[in-house]
Amino acid sequence: MTYQNSLEFAEKLDHNDALKQFRNEFHIPQKENGEDKIYLCGNSLGLQATQTQKYIQKELDDWAQLGVDGHTDAEHAWKPYHEFLTTAMAKIVGAKPQEVVVMNTLTTNLHLMMVSFYQPTQKRHKIIIESDAFPSDKYAVESQIKHQGFDPADSLILWEPRDGENLCRYEDLVQLLKTHQDEVALIMIGSTNYYTGQSFDLQKITKLGHQHNTKVGFDLAHGAGNIQPNLHDSGADFAVWCTYKYLNSGPGSLGGCFVHERHANSPELNRFAGWWGHDKATRFNMRQDFSPIPGAEGWQLSNPPILSMAAIRASLDIFDRAGFDKLREKSEHLTGFLEFLVNELKDDKITIITPKNPKERGCQLSFQIKDADKSLFDKLTDAGVVADWREPDVIRIAPTPLYNSYTDVYQFIQILKSLLHA
Repeated sequence: MTYQNSLEFAEKLDHNDALKQFRNEFHIPQKENGEDKIYLCGNSLGLQATQTQKYIQKELDDWAQLGVDGHTDAEHAWKPYHEFLTTAMAKIVGAKPQEVVVMNTLTTNLHLMMVSFYQPTQKRHKIIIESDAFPSDKYAVESQIKHQGFDPADSLILWEPRDGENLCRYEDLVQLLKTHQDEVALIMIGSTNYYTGQSFDLQKITKLGHQHNTKVGFDLAHGAGNIQPNLHDSGADFAVWCTYKYLNSGPGSLGGCFVHERHANSPELNRFAGWWGHDKATRFNMRQDFSPIPGAEGWQLSNPPILSMAAIRASLDIFDRAGFDKLREKSEHLTGFLEFLVNELKDDKITIITPKNPKERGCQLSFQIKDADKSLFDKLTDAGVVADWREPDVIRIAPTPLYNSYTDVYQFIQILKSLLHA
């Protein structure tokens, strides 16, 4: 697409946008004067869908009217409720339904997966993560290493950008695996880096890891609902994600988990077990030895929190109607327009550190601010822009295709321009 630096061009794109009606299906935060804020923070917390309250209220009504019988007699019976999310979630992450389950929260799921897929030996005990992984991932990995009796100083390997660069290079990951030949037990990478917005080639990383007999997993916290990870085709052993960012399920909502079908019936895999992962046919017989459900469902621990799942179902229904391919196409155009307008500013105070190739990023562009001047971010906030600051010097801007418009992007740049000139 050839972009133009004008409001008329942005409005024309919005007029022709096949997804424009979905903006009306979300609550947009407002300024004191009643105008919509420019919400560019879906990478931190997605907006509430207007139908979410109705979905949750239905479960509250069924609870009030049915009590415990809601487990079997509610319109969407609670006992199998997580199954109502499976097919739509599998489409979002590019997996087979048997490979996906919605359960727990992200870091809990990461720990459960590492119990199964990080099985170190005295020789092979190291884990590779990207150097600027999301802190929770780093904490989880370090604690798993310690739990297994190893020292993170020896067992944790950081995949780092080169001096003077912000992005990780695949050839450096290749070199790490050569240097630590037969010592790496797990590669665990954030599919889309929270800080730079770099989106990794999951298939390439998985193939590389498996060539070295290394298990490979991904954290899709900033990927699910943003990029199409094609988890099944990637061959990854496992993946985990949250649903409160691009999947709009509400603060602190449940996470998702992927286990590749080749592990669907793997008795040699260690796991932490709970009754909801037990064979459905005998789950309520209470006195059976643990017999896991084949596939990702077998890693469940407890019966699901229905109100949170209702919010997820409300969002997934919108994704299903919108179509992920169309969302991804619009996302690339939104970030392309944003990148074009930033470059039009010709201001050396701002550097985009996210990859220029749209295929190597999601809907987030990260702006590195010269001299780490957070006052610019604070002024954006005061002007009605909802964005995100990450220490030491980055503003993250995420135009989300379900509810952001090209006019949002244009107006944001006009506010930024006025502040820079001021």
